[in-house]
Amino acid sequence: QVQLVESGGGLVQAGGSLKLSCAASGRTFSWNAMGWFRQAPGKEREFVAAILGSGSGTSYADSVKGRFTVSRDNAKNTVYLQMNSLKLEDTAVYYCAASSYNYYGGWHYWGQGTQVTVSS
Repeated sequence: QVQLVESGGGLVQAGGSLKLSCAASGRTFSWNAMGWFRQAPGKEREFVAAILGSGSGTSYADSVKGRFTVSRDNAKNTVYLQMNSLKLEDTAVYYCAASSYNYYGGWHYWGQGTQVTVSS
């Protein structure tokens, strides 16, 4: 059974940093794209960042470019999201996703989410 478990969320002041982790179990995703999405209250889930298998490429939403960095450790079957210069509008539940393919799509596996709250 595949599981994605996020951790690292919490409350942070605007301008601060947080690092999210997503540990996968049940199968290896070394050759699959993995990504992060978020959903703010009253809004639809949106793409944040993703990384291809073996870290061969990354993609970011325009709203987080230059502030967030996605990375992975295939030995640990884990993907990370380093979030710097956090803004109030970054407040959301952040979800980890794994693709069945090595491209930015086909997100068939999802974690339960971790809350990130940015305060003023």
